[in-house]
Amino acid sequence: MTIDWEKLGHQFLYDKANPLLFNSSFFLFYLLLFLLVFRILQRTGTLRIVAVTLFSLYFFYKASGVYVLLVLVAAIVDFNLSNLIHNATTDFRRKALLVFSVVINLGLLAYFKYTNLLIDLYNAVLTGTVQPVDVYLPIGISFYTFENLSYTIDVYRRQFVPVKRFIDYLFFLSFFPKLMMGPIVRAADFIPQIRKEITLTAHDVSKGLFLILTGLFKKVVISDFIYLNLVQYVFDDPLRHTGMESLFAVYGYAMVIYCDFSGYSDMAIGIAKWIGIDININFLAPYQSASITEFWRRWHISLSSWLRDYLYIPLGGNRRGEVRTYLNLFITMLLGGLWHGASLNFIFWGALHGVALAFHKLWKAAYPSHFSGRLTRIAGIFITFHFVCLCWIFFKCTTFTDSFNMIHQIVFNFYAEGWTLFSTNYSEVLLVMLLGFVLHFLPIRWNEIIINYSEKWHWLVKASVATAVIIIVIVLKQADPVMPVYLQF
Repeated sequence: MTIDWEKLGHQFLYDKANPLLFNSSFFLFYLLLFLLVFRILQRTGTLRIVAVTLFSLYFFYKASGVYVLLVLVAAIVDFNLSNLIHNATTDFRRKALLVFSVVINLGLLAYFKYTNLLIDLYNAVLTGTVQPVDVYLPIGISFYTFENLSYTIDVYRRQFVPVKRFIDYLFFLSFFPKLMMGPIVRAADFIPQIRKEITLTAHDVSKGLFLILTGLFKKVVISDFIYLNLVQYVFDDPLRHTGMESLFAVYGYAMVIYCDFSGYSDMAIGIAKWIGIDININFLAPYQSASITEFWRRWHISLSSWLRDYLYIPLGGNRRGEVRTYLNLFITMLLGGLWHGASLNFIFWGALHGVALAFHKLWKAAYPSHFSGRLTRIAGIFITFHFVCLCWIFFKCTTFTDSFNMIHQIVFNFYAEGWTLFSTNYSEVLLVMLLGFVLHFLPIRWNEIIINYSEKWHWLVKASVATAVIIIVIVLKQADPVMPVYLQF
């Protein structure tokens, strides 16, 4: 057999059509090589840090090509600015440097993410004729921009002493498991772990394996299957589908976006676990929430906590009266929607959540006794889930027209007698959706029970389980690759 060395070499270069992702075939080879090198250099200190950083930068190159340079530039700028802020002798200088950092980071994000939105607004308001710009959105820019901002802000607040070694900061910013889709980590939580002695316990290995395998299963088996076999068809043209199809497509998308994003987050946390780094959980069974406030404590926790600490609280939080509290919640979620993308739909999605959070706080203050009891919680879960699903319609659809068409079909074109035909045509999708929701509503404590039980397994048993799950994933993997939902943010 002749080896095509040229074709083999191209596998190691960036391919725009096939970026390196956790669910790509090349990633398994990459991860095994990374773990091997890490194991060899585990006790070498700086050499280990350099190796992990190089692997991370290569990962980002394979995922986004030349835009890996943005990570390097961002690291250089904020590493130096944070040290200048820390060493500044006057408050004016410290504040000026912080403002410069914020302008640089948000300016870079705004250019890539919001240029065309601003052009559209300019054309609409002032009847301008400026043409949209062909701007490529670099993968992960929203995530590492927020990490940069939190770092310099924490240094400004004197809550964190900046690192003196540039390689440590580059390691923090570029760490590949969380680089493209989070979780958004805080320097105070992450950086102290970089140079600590690596001591992996049986629990760490078991938890990492559990998170990686379940995350892969959620993304590839559940999310991708539901998306390709129901969700994309209905959302592409809602008026061609019945109200029943539209409703179940919304339910399906609720499971798609959860399994897609939480699956990637779980894999990131699991891989980090295997090299001795703890990253906080990013999802905590959010559809088990009995209120919209609880939902945001369980959904995309790293983003919601970032918005709370660096936007809501600086705006005044709940310290300036009830009206100001509700306004601050609304503004925070409005900007949270804008963070997701340059679209009025995202802004409206954020506004809906902002109104809901304010309403829940108002209702809870007026009727505190109404929030206790088992039946009340069940009712709260039902109402919260369906409100979140309503909001997902605006999140998923690209235009208001499509969003309201979807709602119109559900409200005015829903016929219960069509269940037999629908359930027959989409029987496999419904089974996968049922599996996803059943797994989601299992008690959270069961995860830790399974992890603790698997600690006692022989390594051959663990390897066999991992191999079995990977084989299942390969067999059930869809022919058409599905890009992760949050890759666009």
